[in-house]
Amino acid sequence: MNIRQSKTYITMFCVVGFLGGILYANFISNQIFNTSGIFSEYFLSQYPSIEIISKEYICYVLRIRLIPLIFLILLGQTKIRKTMISLFLFWIGFSGGILIVTSIFRLGVKGVLLFVIGTMPQFLFYVLGYAMVVWYFYTYPMSKWNYSKTIFLFSMISLGIITEVYVNPILMKMFVRTI
Repeated sequence: MNIRQSKTYITMFCVVGFLGGILYANFISNQIFNTSGIFSEYFLSQYPSIEIISKEYICYVLRIRLIPLIFLILLGQTKIRKTMISLFLFWIGFSGGILIVTSIFRLGVKGVLLFVIGTMPQFLFYVLGYAMVVWYFYTYPMSKWNYSKTIFLFSMISLGIITEVYVNPILMKMFVRTI
């Protein structure tokens, strides 16, 4: 598989997953809109007054961010690497589609802004780190892993975790106070 085909497949799995998530949220799962969560009025009204304990929060973020990455890397070492990467990309798109529909349904345009602010700036770092891993496994054996890729991955995931723990709560509280 050449590089152009790889890019096409990677994009296709994300887009198909995203559209699947939108369809699922709109037509199949009405429960999504009826449950409480980050888009509920109660949660949003309580969020500005919640004290986030950084030590506890960083442990939580490390667990939810590193376990999928480790899982992806370990399965990427097997013969099912392309299948796993494809399923991972589909799942990321699917989850994003559900979140976008839920945010719009619950809060309209403010929901989209909440979604964007809730994922920034850490999302940029995570995307760069995961994109490198996905690209490596999807183009293997044409591409080779090296020391600079390891440093880049570690840096991007670390910056993502740091910004998620220390920057994102401040941005979220500032935005939630305005809605």
